[in-house]
Amino acid sequence: MPITLADKLVVAISSRALFDFEEENRLFERSDAATYLQLQRERLEVPAQRGIAFSLVQKLLAFNTPQMQRVEVVILSRNDPVSGLRVFHSAEAAGIALQRGVFTQGRPPFGYLRPLGAHLFLSANADDVTEALGLGYPAAHVYTDSVQASLAHPNELRIAFDGDAVLFSDEAERIYQAEGLEAFQRHETDRHGQPLPDGPFKPLLAALHRLQQIADAVPGMRIRTALVTARSAPAHKRAIQTLMSWDIAVDEAMFLGGLSKGPFLKEFEPDFFFDDQTGHVHNVAQHVPAGHVRSGFASAMVETTATIRKHQDQG
Repeated sequence: MPITLADKLVVAISSRALFDFEEENRLFERSDAATYLQLQRERLEVPAQRGIAFSLVQKLLAFNTPQMQRVEVVILSRNDPVSGLRVFHSAEAAGIALQRGVFTQGRPPFGYLRPLGAHLFLSANADDVTEALGLGYPAAHVYTDSVQASLAHPNELRIAFDGDAVLFSDEAERIYQAEGLEAFQRHETDRHGQPLPDGPFKPLLAALHRLQQIADAVPGMRIRTALVTARSAPAHKRAIQTLMSWDIAVDEAMFLGGLSKGPFLKEFEPDFFFDDQTGHVHNVAQHVPAGHVRSGFASAMVETTATIRKHQDQG
């Protein structure tokens, strides 16, 4: 029988998201590939330090047992195969059981998400994340300057999600951006009984929910999820109704009505937080590991503004 990952929660992750290769990356950006490769060869036996998504990966893999492999983590990297040796050595030194990796030596790697059947792609390369989302895979640009995850909950995987343009579609966000808060609240109140269309991270939440249902089979390990959104009453109703229609429950829900998310996430202490707006991610990254979901109307507006400013600067 051929080996398959179809029955597992599959996470594809770049080497810079899993380990701290920022010094090496700075050398790559200011010199050339040959100099970078030489440094990696010199450090093949030197384990890299933990990266921003390390805690997330470590806890996910803790749901595997000798009897049942429930989670598969695959390195998906623009690194060269030689540098890949250091990645695997670093994983072994850190006690992370990695078996698979794809190293493309500079070529975009996101196309390999399809044969992997990935439920999540984490990368420090923003363009790769955008392409992965375009293919329909949950993906986030890891902010490598985020703080590391708290060590306070070693036996509990904690993941937090924004709502609109992350778990849900950006349908309501477009109303808010185009017509303002009152129109947004009226739109959501009128449709409180209609589930929101799926967002890019609904498949990941569903996969985590399935894993959560069998977590009792792994002594001592639990999953705790949270919805952390700028929505407030009465717009909270549609978000909850949508989760109910999916038959998926989150453990905590924070309807913050525009309050800064950072302090609340600092209290929740997630191993990772996903949001579609760069302003929120920058704020939150001061408190917890965070990634930008480069999808939806608000994210596109930021990208368009940045492009215009770039062209103005060049002009």
